[in-house]
Parts: sequence; structure tokens; C-alpha cells
Amino acid sequence: QLQASGGGLVQAGDSLTLSCTASGRIFGQYAWFRQAPGKEREFVAASSWRGDRKDYAESVKGRFTIGRSNRDNTLYLRMNSLEREDTAVYYCAATSIPLTRRAQSYSNWGQGTQVTVSS
Repeated sequence: QLQASGGGLVQAGDSLTLSCTASGRIFGQYAWFRQAPGKEREFVAASSWRGDRKDYAESVKGRFTIGRSNRDNTLYLRMNSLEREDTAVYYCAATSIPLTRRAQSYSNWGQGTQVTVSS
């Protein structure tokens, strides 16, 4: 089970960290997706559970960091230099398929958390 949190309203250039608490079965890979109004859900970032393999969408590379806290099995997405185009509902997801960007490959999803970036 996945539980996402941490969204909010921020200004362009600000930073925000999203969290996703994982409980129950542990999967091999976790990812963040986002969906803006009127658009399809898109891949943002993914990481193996061990953290040794990570993947980022080009639009967020260098600004976003995906990771996991060993202390409490919380996944996070650190977002720096936020832009208006980052406004979306963000979802965390889990799969046993390594390094996939396909939303259809993810069988477990948390509820979304809204991120709104104002200019």
C-alpha cells in the first residue's frame, strides 16, 4: 500500500518534497508520475528499491531527486526550481518490473497529491 503526501501551493523557483509511505509487500521499483489537467499521466522519476538504479524524465532531470529513507521505508521526490509546467497531481507507484517508464506496468498506486506552482 502506498500513501503519498507533501503537495501544496508554491511559487516558481521554490522547492518541495513529496513523500510516499510504503507498507506491506516491498516491490523492486518505485516511481513518481504526474498528471496535469487535460493531459495524460506522465512518467517523472523511478528508482529501484535499493536505490542503485534511477531514471528521470528529461523535463525534470537536474531539478528533481528520487530517493528512499531506509529508516521508515518512505520514498521521496525532492523537487527544486519548480516551474509552472510542474503543476499536476503527483502519484507514487510500485512495480516488480525494473526501470520501466510505462504506467501500465505499475500495479500499485497511491492516491495523488496536488502540486501547484504559481508564477
